[in-house]
Amino acid sequence: MTPLIQRARALDWRKTLATYAVLTLGGVILASNVAVFLAPSNIAPGGVSGTAIILSRFLPFPVGVMMLVMNLPLLALGFQNLGRFHFLAKTAYVVLIYNLGADVVANFLPHGVSENILLNAIFAGVVGGIGTGLVYRAGGTTASTGIISRILQLKTGIPISQVYFITDGLIILAAGVVFGWEAALYALVTLFIWGIATDYVLEGPSVVRTAFIVTDERDAVAHALLEKLQIGVTAWQGEGMFTEQKHNVLFCTVSRPFVDTLRDIVTTADPNAFIVITHGHQATGGVIARKKQ
Repeated sequence: MTPLIQRARALDWRKTLATYAVLTLGGVILASNVAVFLAPSNIAPGGVSGTAIILSRFLPFPVGVMMLVMNLPLLALGFQNLGRFHFLAKTAYVVLIYNLGADVVANFLPHGVSENILLNAIFAGVVGGIGTGLVYRAGGTTASTGIISRILQLKTGIPISQVYFITDGLIILAAGVVFGWEAALYALVTLFIWGIATDYVLEGPSVVRTAFIVTDERDAVAHALLEKLQIGVTAWQGEGMFTEQKHNVLFCTVSRPFVDTLRDIVTTADPNAFIVITHGHQATGGVIARKKQ
């Protein structure tokens, strides 16, 4: 039996189909958002979609096609730096649905539902946030400048929120030059609401997550978290007051989109692990990493 067949048989197909159904829904919602709200009103709230909307002023190509062309090299970059095939499968699927879908749904949905740009900006943020939140919940990403931001964050240590501000800010600045500064202000409104809506879809308006993990497989769990999420883990020994048995307690912080991923990683490494995830307001500082002698 080949390794590929073994992996196929080991898959939970019901869970996999449910995951890709959510990814499909999220991609269709994002595509509809571009066709109905963003492109008709020249709202470019950062990312590849915003860049494509700006370029559509000068190039005679559909917005979705330009999005796909720009995303292809970013997918290759993410493949090399963010997990190879584990990264590529869901993200490439979402990119195809999202980018090509933007041109397809434009033939069936109204080309703008309101002439009021402020209403379009608000609803673009809400609808875009819902779509992005669904994609994140299913373990995918929308590629775009998020890949660049994640790589820069890993390479430089700059908080990812600041990297997003820089990349999206430059695109909004370009939109102001092309469409006028009022359009850039509307794009900022969309970007702000988009982020809030994504947070609500994921798991509510909070800032950072802290995870406490009680496990008897300390090394396996810690290594999996370090390898797959690139996050540090602190460990200490605890004792069950009822059983009087010794256990290891792991502590780490994780950003909102990766909470479900963390839970899956831990339960895969130790199905009997006890996990508590809480909300935090801010995480600062760090520790000096040293190699084992």
